[in-house]
Amino acid sequence: MTAPHAADPTTDPARRAEARSRLDRLCARGTRFLGSEYALLAGAMSWVSERNLVSAISNAGGFGVLACGAMEPERLAEEIAATQALTSRPFGVNLITMHPRLDDLVRVCLDAGVSHVVLAGGIPSGPVIRAIKEGGAKAIGFAPALVLAKRLIRLGIDALVIEGSEAGGHVGPVSLTVLAQEILPHIHDVPVFVAGGLGRGDAILSYLELGASGAQLGTRFAASRESIAHERFKKAFLRANARDAVTSVQLDERFPVIPVRGLSNAGTRRFLEHQAETLRRFQAGELTKEAAQLDIEHFWAGSLRRAVIEGDVENGSVMAGQSVGMITSEQPVSEIINELVDQAIDALIRQEERARHG
Repeated sequence: MTAPHAADPTTDPARRAEARSRLDRLCARGTRFLGSEYALLAGAMSWVSERNLVSAISNAGGFGVLACGAMEPERLAEEIAATQALTSRPFGVNLITMHPRLDDLVRVCLDAGVSHVVLAGGIPSGPVIRAIKEGGAKAIGFAPALVLAKRLIRLGIDALVIEGSEAGGHVGPVSLTVLAQEILPHIHDVPVFVAGGLGRGDAILSYLELGASGAQLGTRFAASRESIAHERFKKAFLRANARDAVTSVQLDERFPVIPVRGLSNAGTRRFLEHQAETLRRFQAGELTKEAAQLDIEHFWAGSLRRAVIEGDVENGSVMAGQSVGMITSEQPVSEIINELVDQAIDALIRQEERARHG
């Protein structure tokens, strides 16, 4: 006779409640800092992270973040007000540190009562961090290396995001696996959120156990039902594998290309041709070095909007992280968040089973 199969421990309500309590304890610092039910920070994606998606994430217990991008202060004020009309829960605003009107944008956030300001696209200055804190909000910064994490803490940052090269959009050169080992054991002064290539709750759990306070996700939310991205943009995500999300290639070190991760398409292939032609024209004396650099930088102007809003996924910039390969359907935001939490709970129960039975 064969032995009867043991009941699946992940279906036991008491075990799930106990594991959920453990998960809550692991996330406690992150949820306390964000003021949300879950320590899930949304990555800010230009043209995607607007009022509808941000409010949906916050309403589902995560922490939505508006992408200011190139918005002027008046436009940002409108978007914050529109988001506040859709949710009573906290959300943040992502500001680009190189924006020429950064001080004005900070003032808009503070006047509107935004609780958290995320400073991206460079190392923020001490005065900007101070202005945010003195205005009653929390300042969050990105740390692509341990030395920069320590510098930001000295400048007064309230929390850090460490984002690996697996992420979509503008990325650094180091994977999250390495960044987490480099930074998490040494930074205890502020909450640290991990980001880059995260698509499952059990993976997030592994970083929480290493000392992270929570996680930031973008790619999975970009393809959610509440995302205003064009249907063709979302379908490109559903078709893609992890290997399709590649970083932009630089042909010549004299002409730096900011690495951006997105889905390979006709636009990325044409960008290589454009660089080669620009390089030829520079070497032939037809362009100055400055003109050639600008020509390369301007290639993608407007291309993200073309992909996200107009649905031109062949010629536009389809920014996506390597977790895109895990997206198999267009889900509501609440379903995505519940799935991530359930996966983390399942993993905790299985851990306990292994510990019990050796």
